[in-house]
Amino acid sequence: MDERLRVLVVDDHDVVHWGFRVLLGEQPWVERFFQARTGAEAIALARSHKPHVALVDLFLAGESGAELSAAIREASPATRVLLISGAGRMSPAAARAAGASGFVSKDWEAARVAAAVRRVGLGMTAFPTKAEQPAPLLTEREREVLDLIARGSTNREIAERLYLSPHTVKEHTSVLYRKLRARNRAEAVQRAQRIGLLG
Repeated sequence: MDERLRVLVVDDHDVVHWGFRVLLGEQPWVERFFQARTGAEAIALARSHKPHVALVDLFLAGESGAELSAAIREASPATRVLLISGAGRMSPAAARAAGASGFVSKDWEAARVAAAVRRVGLGMTAFPTKAEQPAPLLTEREREVLDLIARGSTNREIAERLYLSPHTVKEHTSVLYRKLRARNRAEAVQRAQRIGLLG
């Protein structure tokens, strides 16, 4: 357990980078720390420095953290990926499907995030148990709206199916976009699939 780890953090927010720099800088088991803001930067750093762990934001601006995970592991096969998100929960099955060895929420305490980084770096996994996972990202009604959006239903059709007014459906759709950090229906469906909210 004395192995010192090289850690790569991939996120497009300065505050997140600052937080991880402070957190990981305090850990005696961190040998080196690298930062990337884009997928291209992350892949280049992974290829040249072979980090033990890559913390990858699930929702990078304009990029898929899940797809980037696969690209990082291709560039550096020994690197283990830990997905991070401020969007609440992600199913372990969806994280594993993306090739990740764990998932952490930005809402977690610093010590718990650091422990997850170390676990993954030492070859273990870091998935929260069902009881530890935060409340579902979407309400039951929002899930119903999302399912119908994924099937191609219009707002009017969704309103008729769920006995809601078109205005209420529009409000639910706006909340969905905000929670999934999506700009449109296609992006919302894509992101929901990526984190296991849709089959």
